[in-house]
Amino acid sequence: MPNLQTVEVPISGMNCSECTLHVQHAIEKLPGVTQVNVLLAAEKAIIRLDPTLVDALLIRQAVEGAGYQVAAAAGAPQTAAQQGYTRRVLSLIGLVFGAVLFVVVVGEWFGLFEQITGVIPFWLGLLLVVASGWPVFANVVRAAMKRQVTSHTLMSLGVLAALAVGQWTTAAVVVFFMRVGEYVETFTAEGARRAVKELTALTPQTARVERDGVEQELPIGEVHSGDLVVVRPGERIAVDGEVVAGRAVVDQATITGESLPVLVEPGSQVYAATLISEGSLRVRTARSGPDTTFGKVVKLVEEAEAQRADVQRFADKFTTYYLPVVAGLAALTLIIRRDPLATAAVLLVACSCSIALATPIAMLASVGAAARRGLLIKGGKYLETLARADTLLIDKTGTLTLGRPHISAVIPFDGCSEEEVLALAAAAERDSEHLLAHAVRTAAEERGLAVAAAQDFTSAAGLGVTATVAGRKVAVGSRRFIADYAAVPAEFGAERADGAGEVVMVGASTLYVACDGHLCGWLAAADTLRPEAPAALAALRRLGVKQIEMLTGDNEATAAALAAALGGIAYRANLLPEDKIRIVREQQALGRVVVMVGDGVNDAPALAQADVGIAMGAAGADIALEAAHVALMRDDWSLVPELFAIAQRTMGVVRANLLFTAIYNVLGLTLAALGLLPPIWAAAAQSLPDLGILANSARLLRPAKSNQDEPA
Repeated sequence: MPNLQTVEVPISGMNCSECTLHVQHAIEKLPGVTQVNVLLAAEKAIIRLDPTLVDALLIRQAVEGAGYQVAAAAGAPQTAAQQGYTRRVLSLIGLVFGAVLFVVVVGEWFGLFEQITGVIPFWLGLLLVVASGWPVFANVVRAAMKRQVTSHTLMSLGVLAALAVGQWTTAAVVVFFMRVGEYVETFTAEGARRAVKELTALTPQTARVERDGVEQELPIGEVHSGDLVVVRPGERIAVDGEVVAGRAVVDQATITGESLPVLVEPGSQVYAATLISEGSLRVRTARSGPDTTFGKVVKLVEEAEAQRADVQRFADKFTTYYLPVVAGLAALTLIIRRDPLATAAVLLVACSCSIALATPIAMLASVGAAARRGLLIKGGKYLETLARADTLLIDKTGTLTLGRPHISAVIPFDGCSEEEVLALAAAAERDSEHLLAHAVRTAAEERGLAVAAAQDFTSAAGLGVTATVAGRKVAVGSRRFIADYAAVPAEFGAERADGAGEVVMVGASTLYVACDGHLCGWLAAADTLRPEAPAALAALRRLGVKQIEMLTGDNEATAAALAAALGGIAYRANLLPEDKIRIVREQQALGRVVVMVGDGVNDAPALAQADVGIAMGAAGADIALEAAHVALMRDDWSLVPELFAIAQRTMGVVRANLLFTAIYNVLGLTLAALGLLPPIWAAAAQSLPDLGILANSARLLRPAKSNQDEPA
């Protein structure tokens, strides 16, 4: 099996989705290439290839053969710069000539310039047309040699048709609008790239590193794990790491989207690209460059374009068939009406670029705007899915709750004391990493209890632990788990405090403690519900989520109490980690579109299985960024309905774009075929849909309203 590699190739000159498809098709034909994603916003191609069969030179030749350039191509930087300069000069000449000729022709319609246009010979007009339209014509010829048809192919045929009937002035105006359309596409593409560029611009390129007591400014690529980085007021932190000295107020909006700054001090974790507004820090580097949380965020935003929505793939395929259909319609117009001008108008009014732009521009605008709010969406595919999601599954611990449980009560049994029960539990849980284990150890520490060393530690995921403590066999866990080690009286439910049946805390998790086959007692562990969660869930119902269900490993009483506090949502209790994946699959088998919300660490498999997995509080958590389809960079439930609102707005804009484009093209083609739309106006008309789509998609740059503040 070949040793495949993934390489990134920067590409310049792409102005629309049609451009990316041409580059993709050119690279796909190379031997040894197995996968290609060409990204318009990031201006690069991500290629999976066999390095023994394809190299950088072959890739560059394929890209240049498609009419584009490999940015900063090795061995030819000056050539690329010269090509760019030449293209800009030709573009300027084309626009100037086009503008002048446009004024002349309009003046001619009003009888103002008849003498001027009458004295200009046809050959000079032809020369002006070719000179001003050369960059476009060259791309059309290049595409034709590769058996490719572009939107400019039709317009170029329209120019030829105008010249064939002796109307060089019409051809010149057509070229003018071709160039206007090209600039609209470039402007639109730059708008799509702006979000990525704004993110990239925040990345520090250097860091002040202290080595052997000496501070020195180093490129970020030379900063290594363990280096001590010094950050002063007004500077951006250049690395991810732990604060070892100093106190500072840090604006973390670039990571979490939260506008309020936070106070950090020794022991706090800080992230690259965040800004110190007050104070100074010394940070021990954990990760630098592209390995930082911010570096991964930038990379994921760049690559989000590769995850095309179904509606976008439909638009791409539609464009492929649309152009031949228009050419056929033009041929029928010529055969039936025998009107060369009407035929030219049909070719000129057809606008496939607007169809190609209808989806990706809206998606890119939403992904970029969401990233600035701390919502990292990995592609338009997931926005489309979120917009039609009807089922929401939610993990409890760390998602609906703060994930910091504390021991609220210790209930001894069968002659044991509270201290003995807690000390045995803390000893058995000494090597466990579970949140409840940490709560047990903290409670024992707060009471000043001596915790013995444990041996033979074993753990059953989601159930409990066993260990040998001072020669005694101790088990700590759920009622289901402890039943194998001690008898639990049937009259004592998990919510009961003692033999009198007093309730310790409804909604608290219970850990049973058994020693040498006898039940010693149990611990009540309470967690705090996130205060914004009930309002957020109510907002999700208003947004059309029909089924909301909480999944938890807690007992029935705990789950019921929390579900009631959340507005009476459905729940499933006593679940193991593998049960959550099974439930996701069950819902999908019923035809439901399932969204799963979890902490991104313990729930990674379930998040990956869901149609859309949302990881909450993913800042600094690599596994959350990788496993989930959407990452919320801070622990804030208000972001969830905002995310759904963004998805629904985006798809509404996409549908409006496609409907507008369809109506516009059908109307334009009909008028042109009937001879009611002159070629000049047909050329002008084909540029307008791009502007309409750009204006409509720009609305997505504004924050979405989730209706969370409205009454439920």
